[in-house]
Parts: sequence; structure tokens; C-alpha cells
Amino acid sequence: MSLRIVQSWILLLLYLALLTEAWVSPPSQCRSSLSQLGLTDFDSFVETNMPNTKTLAPHTFAGMVAQALERKFKGQDISRVLTSWMLLDQDYEHKQWFQSSSSSQTNENNEKQRYLQYCHSYVPGLSVKPFWDTTKMDWCGKLQKHFQAIRNEFISVALAENGSIEQRGNNVWAGALTKNAAEYGDSWRTLVLMDRGRWDSVNCNLFPVAAQAVQDCGVDAVEVFFARMQPQTRIEPHSDFTNFVLTSHLPLIVPYAGTNQCRLTVGDTTREWIDGELMLFDTSLIHDAINDSDRARYILMIRLWHPDLTAVEKQALQFTYDCLELPGLTSEDPEERFRAEMEAQAMRLFPKLEKLSAATKGFGARPERALRRKVRK
Repeated sequence: MSLRIVQSWILLLLYLALLTEAWVSPPSQCRSSLSQLGLTDFDSFVETNMPNTKTLAPHTFAGMVAQALERKFKGQDISRVLTSWMLLDQDYEHKQWFQSSSSSQTNENNEKQRYLQYCHSYVPGLSVKPFWDTTKMDWCGKLQKHFQAIRNEFISVALAENGSIEQRGNNVWAGALTKNAAEYGDSWRTLVLMDRGRWDSVNCNLFPVAAQAVQDCGVDAVEVFFARMQPQTRIEPHSDFTNFVLTSHLPLIVPYAGTNQCRLTVGDTTREWIDGELMLFDTSLIHDAINDSDRARYILMIRLWHPDLTAVEKQALQFTYDCLELPGLTSEDPEERFRAEMEAQAMRLFPKLEKLSAATKGFGARPERALRRKVRK
């Protein structure tokens, strides 16, 4: 084995350790609160100026990915993606303040409130707003139409008393995988259907209605998962560190909806989760979540490409995800690259689903009965 290959694999391992936190991990696995970062007084944050990017050394893994991007997307404009990749290699942290657009959002000095964008993975030139208008996005309405069916399936399968899902699913209600996220405690748990563009066939066959609804609505999904937030808990103000991915919540079970006990603050705006009312927001902004009720809150969460990205930029960003899983994509050997490309395509295929009627067979109670029993526990 040549010295260059050995060096490349060593660098790959180092980059995977770094980028799992800053580039590719789901928010449930990589969140860090400001207090954990020693940044409790974020009002004191100073805006950063984006530095000049530097050409990446070709023998490093970062350089190999950059070369692979340029080779695969030759003649297409992926300059913003390349800039983002180079900024990450330079450990750039983007911090930018935005002023509230609402005249009612003022502080004690009658000054407009500000909110902070803080991210390590940063694509320049993307628009920033705490919450997006879901009525202007076709996929949102299409997904919301399936709310009741998704909710019924979720209750029947995820909340069934016989506990079959724990044995049949992959990483069911998985907790934090990193030290920073682990310090959040046990309040946030996930059940993944898609991770970084790759569907989990096992879990999708447990929830075929939800998986098919997401697939059919046309959303540019990067991650799809159910998320549980325990009663009487709070997720402290934090950033998800990535500005080229937005976050959507389809609330499935919100305790005492309409009483403001379960709510989310993004930037300068606070909204309450309401069953069936989809929300779309930017988690590169400082945000926090609260469940003041005595019951668990459940949502279907989707992370999706920022709408300002072009189609080729989305493909290029997905390619960087794939390179981290399949280093053969960066190879100079055409045959090795071809094999890796075929594997990457296979990994992203939508899984074959069992008949929907068979998917929930044997899980026990009818949806509402299962929910009532779960609540009484």
C-alpha cells in the first residue's frame, strides 16, 4: 500500500471525526447548547467576516473531495459548495446578526430585537428567516393532507403496548451519539426513516404510510425521523451549525395543543406546535424548545435542502455526504469511482415497502385506544 493511500485514510478518519459534528450529523446527534460551548452570553458575539478561501492540498482528504467535486460537476456552477467545503477546512465559524422585521419585537430600550445565525457549515448567499411560509411550498400542503393517516400509523406502531417495535426496528428511540448531545439528557429521542439521503428500509417498512407520504410529496429531504420530547423538559438555546438545510416539523401528538405548553422559539419568533400544522424554520439560527406539559410530544421531522440552492448545488452537497461514506468516489481510478457511484445510487433508492395493510399487523390496539393507554402510564 502506497504512502499516499495510508496518509489519505488517516486523514479520512480525522475528517470523519470532525465532520460528523459540523457537516453531516442529524441535529438529534450533534446539537450543542451555547452554555456547553462556553457561549452563554451570545449577545456579545461579534459578527465574522468570511475569509478568503485557500486552495486545498490535493493529497489531503478535503483536497481529494474538492477535486472529485470539480471532476464530477465540470462545467456546472458549484462555486458556493466548493467555498463552503474550503471554509469548513479552515475551521471558519459564521456568526451574523439579523434585526427583527417585526416592529413589535423590541427590547426594553425600544430597539428592534436581534437574532443570531451561528454555523460551521456555511454556504454563502442563502436567505435567512426564522420561519418560512409553508403555504408557498407545494410539498407542505401535500404532506399535511396525509397527517391523519401518518398519525394513526404512528400511534398503532410506535405506541403499541406489546413493544414489538423495539425488536423489529433499527435504533428505535435512539439517544444522543456524541458527548455534546448526550449532555442534553434523555429528553430528545429519535426514530430514523432517512439519514443523509439514505432510507432505512427496516424502519420504513414499519411506517410505510409515513415513508410513502414523504416520498410522494416531493420534498428535497436529507433526513426524516420521528422525534420524541419528554414532558417537563427543555432544549436550551443552540444552533444546528448548518445553514444549507432547513428543518420541518409535522406535529403528530401535541399535549394540550392550543394552551402554549409545547412551543418552539427560532430567532425572534415563538410558535406553538399544533397537531397537523406543519412548520418550516431555520435551525442555523439560535433556537430552543420547551415541553411544559405532563405528556410526551411527538413530531415527524424532516431536514431538507435550503430552497435557495440550485439543483446542481443540492447534488454536489449530497456528493460530499456520499464521499464521507464511500471514499472510492474520490479515487482517480475510473473503475473504482464507477463502483462507488453505483453503490451510492443504490443506497439512496426508496425501499420496497410491504403492503400497507400488512405493515401494522400484529401491533395491537387501534390508534386512539393505544394513545389513551400510553397517556395513562
